[in-house]
Amino acid sequence: MTQITLFTYDWVPQLPRGYVRDLRVRWALKEAGLDYRVATVAFKNRSAEHFARQPFGQIPWLEDGELSVFESGAILLHLGEKSTALMPSVASERSKVIEWVFAALNSVEAASLPWSIYQFCGDSNDTPARQQLDAFLRARLTHMEQILTQRQWLAADFSIADILMADVLRLVARFDALAEFKACNAYLQRACARPAFQAALQEQLAQYGEPSADQPKA
Repeated sequence: MTQITLFTYDWVPQLPRGYVRDLRVRWALKEAGLDYRVATVAFKNRSAEHFARQPFGQIPWLEDGELSVFESGAILLHLGEKSTALMPSVASERSKVIEWVFAALNSVEAASLPWSIYQFCGDSNDTPARQQLDAFLRARLTHMEQILTQRQWLAADFSIADILMADVLRLVARFDALAEFKACNAYLQRACARPAFQAALQEQLAQYGEPSADQPKA
């Protein structure tokens, strides 16, 4: 069996700890029960080898034997091929999972990430640009609320799509923006209650020297 290696930073500032995107990969690996090791690269003074593996100098990336994969969505799709705990084998069901993988990244995270940058910076100025970002995120969450009112998971069963969507929503919940979206909030609580998520979170926090954390606020 080939060795799976997850690459992440050797250190990150305190603010993003518990939210670094290698968490998505750790979570998937634990859901699937796949053996892996974690290797680190420098957060500062990123090397040419780092950029050769990840063109933007980011993390995570994953090595599976001779194969190297970067971007969390691509890594999860790769892992989904290795375990039906992450992606079903039936073609029609796999298609639904893949749709929601891209929806999490391209529709919901596209709204939540720029919004969250304002939050991280403590910028509360009520500018027209900020109003547009607020409205964009609210529209996406409103659509997700309608969907999640009708189902437990995005596809038939829990999958990599839920790992991605839940992690995207975690960042929104961090800034108390899910309070009025009860179905989204309940969905996030279900996902974060999974033992594999809790183990992945504790593993990441321990790596960066953080104390253990209970289930994140959602």
